[in-house]
Amino acid sequence: MLRFVLDAFWDDGLWLPPNTTWEDIAPGPEKAVVYTDYRHLIFPIPLAFVLILLRNLLEKYWFAPFGKSLGIKNTRAKKASNNPQLEAAYQKSSKIKHKQLFLCKNKVAALAKQLDLSERQVERWLRLRRSQDKPSTLVKFCENLWRCTFYLYNFSFGLFVLWDKVWLWDIDNCYVGYPHHGVTNDVWWYYMVSSAFYWSLTISQFWDVRRKDFWQMFIHHIAAIALLNFSWVCNLHRIGTLVLLSHDCADIVLEAAKAAKYANYQKLCDVLFAVFTIMWIATRLGVYPFYIIWSTLIRAPMLLPMFPAYHIFNSLLCLLLALHLVWTWLILQVAYKTITSGQMEGDIRSSSSEISDSSNDPSNHSSPHRGDHNNVHKKET
Repeated sequence: MLRFVLDAFWDDGLWLPPNTTWEDIAPGPEKAVVYTDYRHLIFPIPLAFVLILLRNLLEKYWFAPFGKSLGIKNTRAKKASNNPQLEAAYQKSSKIKHKQLFLCKNKVAALAKQLDLSERQVERWLRLRRSQDKPSTLVKFCENLWRCTFYLYNFSFGLFVLWDKVWLWDIDNCYVGYPHHGVTNDVWWYYMVSSAFYWSLTISQFWDVRRKDFWQMFIHHIAAIALLNFSWVCNLHRIGTLVLLSHDCADIVLEAAKAAKYANYQKLCDVLFAVFTIMWIATRLGVYPFYIIWSTLIRAPMLLPMFPAYHIFNSLLCLLLALHLVWTWLILQVAYKTITSGQMEGDIRSSSSEISDSSNDPSNHSSPHRGDHNNVHKKET
């Protein structure tokens, strides 16, 4: 029964162009080109843990000392007074979001009555206790610096890898001769490292700075991994490399702008934010939809026969575009506030769901790009 299901799922007619079989694109020494090997998709998972380890080492021995040299303090919020009853209540409801704690008036009232305190005192204690669990500015600075470093490396490496590839300069070469496109060692590494990074983001997202766009970013990472895996299995790695390259460049400036804000370099942050906005719109709303997606939707059917899986591929590309549109709206909101106030306030593309009450404590993410994450910071009242 399982064999029947697997055979039906991996049917040649579903995943490959007409008159093409899996055997035709299976790797082997007798083949004219080096085809992608689906078994290699396991490599990014252990490599993701290597990236997580590398990140921890860089943050501890490089980014944190650098941040401290800029005057960023590794201090947390004022500690709440010792109260075992309130601490027990907080631990039971620690997974509930801050606003929901205050909506539970019956619970707050019961605690106030039990401890002979006012409801306002209980709410203030819970707010202060929750602030203790928030990461310090230095932690968020290190996280942004790690993302900036990786995006800078990956974009530079991708540009180096693709510079002499014909499909970078003529996108029609992504489809001409498909599926008999060979994969070179440099493209192999570009794919594996990029996949590993998205796996590492998906894993570390559960203990990184919590953001309001947590689930948008989670969907973004899963969609990115699905796109990379799918394009690798179907030998569509050429168009996949172009998607990767177009996504990394703006994220470099995004993470640098966040890091500059945490370091209190406001003018530098404002300049980087302006550059980021231009680059984001040019790549995510320009190159990506009107060059890459246009080619997959319009040019590809002219150059090769369509097959069902190709429509799945296009659907995932359009899902990423939908996320880009949402994040662009949030970026423009930040841009508008920046113009009206004279400086950037709040976070760019992502923010912590547990952000501070002060406008001087910006929240940090990814996204989308990766990103990777565009939420406008609002002060709690």
